[in-house]
Amino acid sequence: MSRLANALLHIRGTYPALRPAEKRVAQVILSDPREAVHYSITQLAEKAEVSDATVVKFCKRLGYKGYQEFKIMLAQDVAVKPQLIHGEVEPGNDVQTIKEKIFQANISALQETAQVLETEALERAVQALANAGEIHFYGVGASGIVALDAEQKFSRIGLRTSAFLDTHLQIARAVHLREGDVAVCLSFSGETVEIVEALRAAKQAGALTIAITSFSGSTLAREADVLLLTSTQQNLFRSGAIASRLTQLSTIDVLFIAVALVDHERAQEAIEKTRAILSQRRLERLKGS
Repeated sequence: MSRLANALLHIRGTYPALRPAEKRVAQVILSDPREAVHYSITQLAEKAEVSDATVVKFCKRLGYKGYQEFKIMLAQDVAVKPQLIHGEVEPGNDVQTIKEKIFQANISALQETAQVLETEALERAVQALANAGEIHFYGVGASGIVALDAEQKFSRIGLRTSAFLDTHLQIARAVHLREGDVAVCLSFSGETVEIVEALRAAKQAGALTIAITSFSGSTLAREADVLLLTSTQQNLFRSGAIASRLTQLSTIDVLFIAVALVDHERAQEAIEKTRAILSQRRLERLKGS
């Protein structure tokens, strides 16, 4: 599905790159998209305190031909998108309410990611990873946990894979990549300075770069060779570390399974070899205990 087909996701993903006046238009729409569907261009302009021309520029900056096309896409979006019933966790919520809110936020984030993650970009990433001489995963914080998970998965199918969480080591290793290698850079905001620097170092070294981020207007998204977008949903306590981690993990899972199926026999053989050596070590430990 094209990113343009999901207007709300596209607005949130592009928001950081919008100009101040355009951000006011975005804020009006995002605050009540079901009501915004009914606004004329003049009504929307008045509520955002901008000119009609700014609304048109806002629509075109998002990639739409004009306000009418944007409005049609927005109407389709809100018609099928259920409103979040539970919202943000708040002080005083009991455990049952917290459980429902967290699961609802995670489910919604995964559903949105499934919509916005483009098949063409996935296919290009899978092809590059399957043929890579060496694969690096870069992440910090919650994204670093995802990088480690990716290293574990791709290593099991016999690919030369490393995850780097230390920001100095990321750049130190990125400069030694070469043509045919792949660097996967994970950042919810797409503006984590150290990850952007690692991407630039890998790209300059000749490696293909893949960005997994939630903001299409971010520096990481603009500079990567392949962009894999995840949900931009506001997460609980306004932290990108909860639902975004799940969307990144799910994206890695898609890449892993798709890459494994490129050469299923080789991947299966590598998995069996790993399983055999681990089983042997467990037996040796049992004998020694």
